[in-house]
Amino acid sequence: MTITPETDAKIRFGLWGFISGAGAAMIIGFVWGGWTTSSTTLKMSEEAVIASEAAICVAQFKAAPGYTTALKELQDTDSYNRSSLIEKGGWDKMPGQEKAAWGVSGACATRLEATLKAGA
Repeated sequence: MTITPETDAKIRFGLWGFISGAGAAMIIGFVWGGWTTSSTTLKMSEEAVIASEAAICVAQFKAAPGYTTALKELQDTDSYNRSSLIEKGGWDKMPGQEKAAWGVSGACATRLEATLKAGA
């Protein structure tokens, strides 16, 4: 079986059309379609976990006995030492955890600073 020049051109243009279409679909999918790579998805999920744990940390801080004293102490502490204060108080630990996840105390301190500024 011989391939005619017309068939050869159809195959060539069809193949290039397929490749171009696949490339365009990937570009559109990643730019506008919301597709993400696995590393981006992992980073987003870790950020979401820290945000939810920071909210729990703030709630535990506010529900703790001596809240006003702890809030005054937090207010008097330098901003770069506030996460250490939260770690000492144990508010960054989630119920059932012995050790807090990395980054929770910093995110909790940031949220509590926003609470302080809103209350001032």
